[in-house]
Amino acid sequence: MSATIEDFQRLDMRVGKIIEVIDVPQARKPSFRLTIDFGPHGLRRSVAAAKTDYAADELVGRQVVCVFNLPPRRVAGVSSEVLVLAATEADGKLCLLRPDREAELGSHIT
Repeated sequence: MSATIEDFQRLDMRVGKIIEVIDVPQARKPSFRLTIDFGPHGLRRSVAAAKTDYAADELVGRQVVCVFNLPPRRVAGVSSEVLVLAATEADGKLCLLRPDREAELGSHIT
């Protein structure tokens, strides 16, 4: 299935900074609840199955790229309001996407 440029343009992707990381023990996959600061766009939460690939203290202060305009989902009983983007390597490890230098919080990805 091919995506069009219009499909891509419908996604609102933005840069945020992780400010809080909490374990989600009830999740099927080892996960964290992340609170992410998007500057003028406020705080949002996300549940990310990144616990096997990152320690909580590695994530606090890290910038990430997120899909900002998906509807909220319940994950392990927790509301997940944005989707944190990651590359999945051949061995299944996650590599969270981030700008190559500090970007303004809330910056739109184009």
